[in-house]
Amino acid sequence: MLIQRFFKVVQSFLHAFVNKIQDPILMAEQAMRDLKKDFDSSMNNLAEIKSLSIETKNKIAEQTQIAKEYEKKALTILQKAQAGELEQANADRLASEALKKKQNAIENIKKFTLDAKNYDAMAEKLESKIATIKEQIISWESEIKTLKARHKVAITSKKMSKQLISMSNNNAQALLQSMKEKVDKEEAMAQAYDEMNLIETDIDKEINEAIGVNYSNEVQQSLIELKKQIAPKYLITQKEKEEKE
Repeated sequence: MLIQRFFKVVQSFLHAFVNKIQDPILMAEQAMRDLKKDFDSSMNNLAEIKSLSIETKNKIAEQTQIAKEYEKKALTILQKAQAGELEQANADRLASEALKKKQNAIENIKKFTLDAKNYDAMAEKLESKIATIKEQIISWESEIKTLKARHKVAITSKKMSKQLISMSNNNAQALLQSMKEKVDKEEAMAQAYDEMNLIETDIDKEINEAIGVNYSNEVQQSLIELKKQIAPKYLITQKEKEEKE
């Protein structure tokens, strides 16, 4: 495991030396993935150790029950010998064998108790490591998100700055000036057409006023009839005036 980690570190330095320029965000994300793998591996190991601890504690309970049963059997045998149901020598032999079974169970309990303590200590150590890795993952993920956001802002700002610089050269300025002149010309033409429309509107107004558009049709018809009646008199008066002159 240590040799593999050392080889991995050396390999990363070689890549950095060959490429010289590597994306630090990608490297950070790869480190995060490796850290999460370590976290998952630690969780699996913790589950296995806790499983062993549970099995060992179950064995302790089982051996404890066995020890109690053999002690009870030895007591029962001695009671039967005392009651004359068994020979004393045979009862002593059987009771001794039962007590041996009890002692074996007690030895197993001691061994399993020690194993359980070791498993619990290992589990506690792994839990501490897992808690540390979890805190690092939370902290580093937050930092990576912040750095990625800052990186995007920096790239966007850099791009916009380049565009502003390119727009500030002579070609861009000339293009903008040409566009401005064209817009000014179009606006002047639009204003000229608007003034022509106003002139035509004023002329139409004068014409309409001259022919009496503002009066109703009945008034205009009465005016025409009146002019017809005075037209001959007007012509005679005009002729006499011209002859006198």
